[in-house]
Amino acid sequence: MPKTAIIAVVWPALWIAAATAALATPYDIAVLQGLDKVTARVSTIEAPVGEVVKFGGLEIIARHCDKRPPEETPESAAFLDIWEVREGEAAISLFRGWMFASSPALSAMEHPVYDVWVLDCKNAAEAQPPAASPPAPPRAQQKPPRK
Repeated sequence: MPKTAIIAVVWPALWIAAATAALATPYDIAVLQGLDKVTARVSTIEAPVGEVVKFGGLEIIARHCDKRPPEETPESAAFLDIWEVREGEAAISLFRGWMFASSPALSAMEHPVYDVWVLDCKNAAEAQPPAASPPAPPRAQQKPPRK
């Protein structure tokens, strides 16, 4: 393949990554979606940055998660490491790189059983719903005294 063809293929992906990084804000949690093609089950996965999360036979580490501010064109991107782990065998690296929420096919993980893609990025404070206050006790309705 000629060098110009390689540059033509790689340049758009590098430009998108650079543009996303320049305008984006880092977040604590990568929100991913996973598909088990055997069971057709779709799962939402919250992957805290730097921690291992499991999805089926995969182990996923989100290394970085960026999201553009609301006034910019929406885009969330995460740098992921994904391995397939089988008991008694060495882990097999399946994917290492940036995934973009707006273009999941740009850098997709190829696996016969699982698909994983980025949905969003959020902070740990957003991940937990605020504590709900207990409901107020119902007011007792008072009837006027009979005369």
